[in-house]
Amino acid sequence: MAIAKAERLMNLALCLLGTRRPLSKRELRESIEAYLEAGSDDSFNRMFERDKDDLRELGLVIETVENLDGEVGYLARRDSNRLPPITLDAEEAAALGLAAKVWQQARLAGAASGALQKLRAAGLPEDVDPYGAHGALEPRIPVHEAAFEPLMLACRDRRPVVFDYRKANAAQPGQRHVEPWALECWRGHWYLAGWDRDRGAERVFRLSRITGKVRSRGGRFTVPVPDVVTVRETVASWAGESADRSARIRLRSDAGYPLRAKATVVRELGDGWDELEIPYGHGLDAWLVEFGPDVVVLEPAELRADVMDRLRAVAKG
Repeated sequence: MAIAKAERLMNLALCLLGTRRPLSKRELRESIEAYLEAGSDDSFNRMFERDKDDLRELGLVIETVENLDGEVGYLARRDSNRLPPITLDAEEAAALGLAAKVWQQARLAGAASGALQKLRAAGLPEDVDPYGAHGALEPRIPVHEAAFEPLMLACRDRRPVVFDYRKANAAQPGQRHVEPWALECWRGHWYLAGWDRDRGAERVFRLSRITGKVRSRGGRFTVPVPDVVTVRETVASWAGESADRSARIRLRSDAGYPLRAKATVVRELGDGWDELEIPYGHGLDAWLVEFGPDVVVLEPAELRADVMDRLRAVAKG
């Protein structure tokens, strides 16, 4: 919603809520600057009717009555537009307390703190332990990528973006034009799901591979946003989470801890190397390439070939 329209709706709502008697269109037009600048009566009438409908759609109860002069008047009674009392049990209050402590970013920390203060003023118990039975649990969602905040705002506002993205098997980044849908954290890394305009397909991007600034673009989305965006499922398939096969690799003894966490078997080979068996699924080759010379694929042969192809592509770049 444009700022000018949001301000106009807010002023209209305040006028309707603040009056003790119905206000006519004429009185409302004289009270709200944006209506005075509307121009002709027809322009004002169309603008007012749209604004009135928008406020009602947002939940404001607006009454239409006749005043003493026979004119149609409007008002929004406070008792008809008052929210019911907020009642929270101990578990709900604890969950809200945890949610308010999650974000580390200053931009979100202020909003979370303000929301919590308003809830306390509305009845959230002061003595509720936000950590509940977890004692010293301190929830955090770490975000180190500069791309996170502009992408978060773009997802919220449904704004297309452009950024440079370096694939795992590419030496140089390439430009992507994306309609961002959702951000999700999986195993300490942030991922963006959206519609890649250049490829005409849904894609998932790891934020740590975005280079440079995320730039906003005008215009609307060209495809509808799905009701369910499966970010974690997509990333899990890359890492072989849903695989029913195993890959055998050699790994340096002091490297590849994410791989060790997934391994079903670990054998010490000596000379600074270990042998691991890990789940094998689509996209595992791209993940293994990230570990460079610390990983050697033993089998299956097709996985070894895929990794070699990716390494050659990087070398040529």
